[in-house]
Amino acid sequence: RVDLAIPEVGRKDVICFALYTVHNQTLKLTAQFYPLKDDDARVASLEILKDGNWTEVARTKVIEQGWTAPFRVEKWNDGQAWQYRVRHGERALYDGIIRKNPTEKEEVIVAGFTGNSIRPAHGGDISRQDIIENIQRIDADVLFFSGDQVYDHKRHYAAWLKFGRDFGEIIKDRPTICLPDDHDVGQPNLWGESGKISTLQGASDGGYSQPGKYVQEVERAQTSHLPDPADPHQIGQGIGVYFTNLKWGNIDFAILEDRKFKTGPAGRVPKQGPRPDHIRNPEYDPKSVDIKEAILLGKRQLAFLDAWVHDWHDAKMKVALSQTIFCGGAHVHGSANGRLHADMDSNGWPQSGRNRAIHALRRGFAFHLAGDQHLATIFQYGIDEHRDSIWSFCVPSIANLYLRWWDPLEAGSNREDGAPEYTGDHLDGFANKVTNFAAANPEKRPAGNLLNTRSAGYGIVRINTKNREITMECWPRNVDITSGNAKQYPGWPRTISQFDNYQPPSWGEMKEYQFDHVNPVIQLIDNANNEILYTVRVEGSSFTPYAPRNKEFTIKAGKDSPDRVVTANATVEK
Repeated sequence: RVDLAIPEVGRKDVICFALYTVHNQTLKLTAQFYPLKDDDARVASLEILKDGNWTEVARTKVIEQGWTAPFRVEKWNDGQAWQYRVRHGERALYDGIIRKNPTEKEEVIVAGFTGNSIRPAHGGDISRQDIIENIQRIDADVLFFSGDQVYDHKRHYAAWLKFGRDFGEIIKDRPTICLPDDHDVGQPNLWGESGKISTLQGASDGGYSQPGKYVQEVERAQTSHLPDPADPHQIGQGIGVYFTNLKWGNIDFAILEDRKFKTGPAGRVPKQGPRPDHIRNPEYDPKSVDIKEAILLGKRQLAFLDAWVHDWHDAKMKVALSQTIFCGGAHVHGSANGRLHADMDSNGWPQSGRNRAIHALRRGFAFHLAGDQHLATIFQYGIDEHRDSIWSFCVPSIANLYLRWWDPLEAGSNREDGAPEYTGDHLDGFANKVTNFAAANPEKRPAGNLLNTRSAGYGIVRINTKNREITMECWPRNVDITSGNAKQYPGWPRTISQFDNYQPPSWGEMKEYQFDHVNPVIQLIDNANNEILYTVRVEGSSFTPYAPRNKEFTIKAGKDSPDRVVTANATVEK
C-alpha cells in the first residue's frame, strides 16, 4: 500500500485547499480541511478583499464526515476578479483568486486531466510540479478532472488531501470541475445502477461496493462546489446527484454522470469471457448485449440534455464533460498481448443508450471532453453513418496505471493522406461507428521513463468563441509546453470547427440566410415530424445551414432563443 499518512499540521495550516465555480452569479466554494481537534471551532468564514478591507461574505459549518466547508454566495459580481480567503479560528487562512468571468476573451483554455495514479511503479510518485508550472504558463481558464483523482479504495479522505497538496496551487485560482469515477468511490469499475449495493467482486452486477455514506463523502468533497444539480434528487443509499451545467467565458459546459445510472452487465447479458464485462469472442453478436433494459445516462439526465442543447442564453459554444467516451476506445488492455474484443466498462455499451446520448448532444453541436481510458484518443462518433455526430477527446492519464492501446486488426477506411492505419472509419467492439484521428499508444514494453513510455500526460483544449474553432492538444509530462521545441503526442494538435460536431457526410447545403440580430440563435425543424434537428448560436448575421436532402424544414431565429420563423419551407440546394 502507498503511504497515505495524514500529516499532522499546525492550526494555522488546517485548511488544505479549496475548489470553486461561479455560475449565473452564484459562487460555490468548498474548503477542504485537515482533521480538526476536539476543541477546534466547527465554523469557517469566507472573506473577500473589498475596497482595501477584508469583508466576510459567507459563513458555514465544517462537516466532520470528510472535513469539508461548503460556501455559497448568491448575487456574486463575476464582472471582476476578487481576492478571497477562507478563515478558521484565529490563525488559519487560505487565500486565492475568484476569477473574472472571461466573457471578453475570444479563446478560453480548458486543461483536462484523468487517472492520477499514486503508485511508484507507474510514475505516480513523481512530482506534479511540471503540470502546475505549465498550467500557470498558459494561464488556463478552467480545470477539468474527469475521474480517478484518487487511487485508493478505502482511504479517499487521505488520498484527496494528497490530491489537494499536489494541485491546490492551480485549483485555488480558477474554476475547477471534478467528476468522481470508479476508483474515487472505492472500486475498480463502476456501473452505479442508481445507487444499488453491489455484491460481486469487480461490481459488474451494478451498484456501489462501498457503503452509501462513503460515496456521499466522496461526492461532497469533489462536487459540492459545482453549480446546483439540474434535477436534484436522491438515488439508492441516500446518494445524491450532481449532473448540471456551468456557463463560463460564453461556453456552456454540461457536467454529466455517465456511470451513476448505468446498468451492470453481470447476469443480464451473455457472458463472452472470464469476466462478465469483458467480451473475448470476436464472433459474438453485438446485438445480443444491447438489451432493452440496459441504461446509460437515464431518463432524468437525458431530459436535462434535451433542455440544455436548446438553451443558448449567455452561450456561444457547448462542451459536454463526462467520465469517459461514448465508444470502445481500446483493443488491447493491461499488457501488449491483452487483446479484448469489447469492454462493457466503456460507454460503447449499451449501444442504444450510447446512441441516445450522442443524438442528444449533437443537436447542440457539443464537443465531448472525457478521460478514464488511460489512453489519449480523438474520435468522431457515428450513429447512422460514420462521422454523423460529435467529436471527442479522451485525455491521457496523469500517471498511467493500466495500459491500453488502440490497435485495430484492420486498417481504417477513408483515412487522411499519410495517416496511420489505425485511424479512419472503424466499428468498435460493439459495432458502434467510430472514426479515429489520433491515439497516443504507449510503448509495447514500457521501460525507462515511467511517464512518457507509458503515454502519461494531459490535454489542453483551446475554444475560440469568435471563429468557433476547437483545438485539441495532448502533452507528455515534464516538458515546457510553451517551448518551441516541445512536441505533443503524434496526431495532435488537431483543430475542428464547432459545426463539425453535426455535419453528416450525406447532408447537403442550404442557401445563405440573413438575420435581424448579430450572433442569433438558429433552430432547424423537420417539417415531416416536427423534430428539432439542432439549435445553435452562430457568429455574425448570416448562416448557411446544412440539412438532410429531399426534405423540407422550418428555420427559426432570435436574439437569445429561436422565437421567430424565418422560413417554413427551407430545402437543401446543393
